[in-house]
Amino acid sequence: MRPPSPSIPEKDFFFSALDQALRLDGRDFLEARPHSLSFGAELGHVECSLGKTRVLAQVDAKMVRPEPQRPFEGLISIHCELSPMASTEYEPGRQSDEEIALARMLDKIFRRSDTIDREALCILAGERVWHLRIAIHALADAGGLLDCASLACAAALRHFRRPDVEVVGANEVIVHPPALRAPVPLALHHTPYCITFACYRAAPEPSAAAAKGAGAGTVAGQTETAPRVLLDPAGLEHRLAQGMLHLALTPQRELAVVHKAGGLPLAPGVLMGAVQVAARRARELEAWLDVRVREDWVRKKVEVR
Repeated sequence: MRPPSPSIPEKDFFFSALDQALRLDGRDFLEARPHSLSFGAELGHVECSLGKTRVLAQVDAKMVRPEPQRPFEGLISIHCELSPMASTEYEPGRQSDEEIALARMLDKIFRRSDTIDREALCILAGERVWHLRIAIHALADAGGLLDCASLACAAALRHFRRPDVEVVGANEVIVHPPALRAPVPLALHHTPYCITFACYRAAPEPSAAAAKGAGAGTVAGQTETAPRVLLDPAGLEHRLAQGMLHLALTPQRELAVVHKAGGLPLAPGVLMGAVQVAARRARELEAWLDVRVREDWVRKKVEVR
C-alpha cells in the first residue's frame, strides 16, 4: 500500500519554515544537495547519489538488425525500474505511473534530443548496427529522482565504450576483444543535464490599503507576488510542491527539454531566472563529470581517444 499523504502538522511545519525563507535541511533556496559518483568494474556501470537519492545506471551494447525505415542508424532504448527497495511508494509486480514518467522524461532528454550520434552506431548498412540499452535502477528515492537518474545516465554514456569492430568483405563482421583493440567511446553530440525546481505560491502579505483599513473592494490580507522556487527539492519538498519545473540543458545553454507540471503559473521573469540558475548548474556538473570520468579511465588504464 502507498503511504498516506503528508500529515497536517507536516504541511504546517513545512510552509511555516518556507514563509521564514528556511528549508528543512538548512539549504538555501537555490542550493543543490551534494552529489557523488562511483564506477563499477565494467565500463558504463555507474552509481550516482544526490543527497540520499541513489541510482544505478548500466549501459550495454549488442549487434542487431536495424529498423527497415532507418537502415543507417543504431537503436537506443531506456528502461527504468522502481522497486519497493527505493521507496515504500512503489509497489512490486507492476509498472507504476512514476516509473513510466521517469522513462519518458529520460527518453526525451537523451534519445529524442539526439544526444547520441545514431549513425555512428551503424556497422553494416541495413545489416548490422549497435543497440544501446540504458538500464536505470532506483536504489533509494529521497526526492530529485529524475535529476539523479539523468546525471547517472550522462555519466554512464560518457564512461561506456563499445568493442571495436572490423568489416571484412561484403558482410563479415569481426568484433575485437578489448585485450587486442581499445574499445571505442560513443559519439555524443552533447550532454544534457536535468535540473528540477519546486514551485510554491508566495506567502500572502497584508496590503497597504488593508493595513490602513481603507477602501471598498480591497481584498484584505492578500497581495500578489512572485512564487517561491526551490532548486533540487528533497522528499517532503517534492511531495508538497504546487508546481514542478524540469529543465534539461547542455553546458552550452542549449535547451533540450522544458517540462512544467502542476497548475501554479510562472511569470516569464521567474522562468528566465530558473534557466540562468540551471545553466550555471549544468556547467558545474559538466566540469565535475569530466574530471571524474577521466580519473576512472586512468585508474582502469583505458586509452583516451
